[in-house]
Amino acid sequence: MPFANFKVPAGTLDEKQKEEIVTRTTELYVEIYGERARANTMVLVEEVADGGWGIGGNVLTLAMLEQSPED
Repeated sequence: MPFANFKVPAGTLDEKQKEEIVTRTTELYVEIYGERARANTMVLVEEVADGGWGIGGNVLTLAMLEQSPED
């Protein structure tokens, strides 16, 4: 069974955007594995609480991600 797990900051995607992730990911798996993959493809979009993740040993927040590189 093809499986994709997307972890995103909580509150950054609306329902339509989540649906698009599920639809486009499923279509990608179908393109790769053929139509037989459609019925068995699982796509999970998980929202991670603010401050509940990090990169390079640093905890990140949504406010930090929204800053432009010049800030």
